[in-house]
This record gives sequence, structure tokens and C-alpha cells, in this order.
Amino acid sequence: MQLDRYDRQILDVLQNDGRISNQDLADRIALSPSSCLRRLRALEESGLITGYRALLDARKLGLSLMALIHISMDAHTPERFTHFEAEIVQIPEVLECLLITGQAADYQLKVVVADMDAYQDLLLNRITRIPGVTGVHSSFVLRRVIAKTALPLGKG
Repeated sequence: MQLDRYDRQILDVLQNDGRISNQDLADRIALSPSSCLRRLRALEESGLITGYRALLDARKLGLSLMALIHISMDAHTPERFTHFEAEIVQIPEVLECLLITGQAADYQLKVVVADMDAYQDLLLNRITRIPGVTGVHSSFVLRRVIAKTALPLGKG
């Protein structure tokens, strides 16, 4: 899909305010409401917009410990990776799972839990029990310096 400046403006505004009304969005980017809505629907139908979500405050929900976990696997086979990924997606504390390169690890997980006891339980009773996991290295987040969800759209 070829994006023009209006499409990019729509995406930029929605990344920062997904609850904006079509009228306010149209006003903000200087388009008619019908044209704005037509463009928005096209962006959704193209799959460029994958959904709308509420961002929650983890600390206010009692989830105050965030960790990055590097996972090493015993075998680098598609079957082993597929099984690990199918298991890890079932763990709600895992916010992100990345297959990585350039490290001694195969995966990097971002997890959030209430405290160190909850982390220990997650690690020892869930993650390390997944077949193929041979190494785990944890780093704990002291402070989130940047926490963006908006993608850079550039000028195009």
C-alpha cells in the first residue's frame, strides 16, 4: 500500500490517540470526515492497522518487576523452535518473545511479574520446564527510560 501524507498523519495521530473520534481526526489532519473515514477503513483493511488497545500501568496492577530473559536452546531445529514458541505464547507474563541473533542466546523474552517470588516461580516452574531450554540469563529492569509503542513513520 502506497502511503501519502494524509495516511501518514492518520497513522501518526492514531498511534498516540487510538480513541480519537473520526470528526476530531479529520479536523486534526484537515480532511473531510468522509474522506478521513474512507482512508482509515482502507488502512485497516490493508492490515497496516492491526488493532486498537488500551495501555495499562503495570505498577498500578501490582506488576512491579520487569525482566529480560535470554534463552538458549539445545537444538536449532524448526521443530524445537516451533514447540518453544507454542509453549511461550501460553504464558501471560511474557510480554514479548524475540528470536534473536548475535548473542549466545536464541530468544529474548520481556516478562512482567509482581515480585521476585513470582519471577522465581515463572522461571523455575514454567520457562525452564519447556523442552529444549538449556540456558537462561536474566536481567532486571531498574527503570524504563523510553517506553514507546508508536512506530516512526518518516516522510515517505
